[in-house]
Amino acid sequence: MHLPDYRDGVLCIEEAPLSTVADEFGTPVFVYSRQAIEQQWQLFDQAFAGHPHLICYAVKANSNLAILNLLARLGSGFDIVSAGELERVIRAGGDPGKVVFSGVGKRRDEIERALESGIRCFNVESSAELERIDETAAAHGARAPVSIRVNPDVDANTHPYIATGLKENKFGIEFSEALQVYLQAADRKHIDLVGIDCHIGSQITELGPFRDALLRMLALLEQLEEKRIRISHIDIGGGLGIQYDDQASVTAPGEYATMIIETLSGRELEVILEPGRAIVGNAGVLLTRVEYLKHNQSHHFAIVDAAMNDLVRPSLYNAWHNILPVRQKPAGREERYDIVGPVCETGDFLGK
Repeated sequence: MHLPDYRDGVLCIEEAPLSTVADEFGTPVFVYSRQAIEQQWQLFDQAFAGHPHLICYAVKANSNLAILNLLARLGSGFDIVSAGELERVIRAGGDPGKVVFSGVGKRRDEIERALESGIRCFNVESSAELERIDETAAAHGARAPVSIRVNPDVDANTHPYIATGLKENKFGIEFSEALQVYLQAADRKHIDLVGIDCHIGSQITELGPFRDALLRMLALLEQLEEKRIRISHIDIGGGLGIQYDDQASVTAPGEYATMIIETLSGRELEVILEPGRAIVGNAGVLLTRVEYLKHNQSHHFAIVDAAMNDLVRPSLYNAWHNILPVRQKPAGREERYDIVGPVCETGDFLGK
């Protein structure tokens, strides 16, 4: 589904003219297509049809309650990184039993709340975290479902700020240490080992890194089986990229699913995946208004009412977003402008 598109010279999402949205709700405002979100989530669900799976939408991608509610009604699970995100999922009608809790910095009270809510599992990122979860579960007379996040040391060929699967990154258990951590977990009375997990980064546009990470996880899985450690699911993370411009090539959910199922070689493991950007990233726009045009000897600036606090990606790591006028104008003289916001930092820009 292509979003947005022009109708009678006005940019629209579905049937809604964005000029009307701006007049009614003001700017800056994010506008999302329910139809596009549903279609993209269903593409993943259908791609894995016939194989046990759970799609856990990554709440970090967009935690808007209406979007979470839409996904919950589709039957989605959720990937969270905080108790706050868990509360948003619950408030939006999500099932805690379909929630996986990721993130390197889980607080004790967050672990307690997750146990109380009955989440699907914790994705454990360190030995220290495993110990804290075990102690917390023991204090509450519970057994905590745990999946160990393994760092496979695979280069995702993406921006270093959103690469998470290299050994120098803060995420997961180093591959060479993962078996020992599993053995430690298996000996803990209040830990229930249910899965193996990895996530190598975001905006990945080719299958090779995903395949490499999955093969490393399967090699570890064979070692676990030799130690008679049985797990029920494999969490392959998220990170499938989206198309930001006409030149970028991306991998479709169907190709992604086919590679994963074939690489699993008939294993009956349930597959958990955690797409976020791939579901919502191309489903909407940030609508903003030009307030001033400003010129100096070297630059033209279009000063808009949206800023880096509304869309941090360009400022944070030079991410590229398409910029379109809401109303198409007749052909005329073109000028090159930086699109900048009102925040008092030179890094406050949406496009250069």
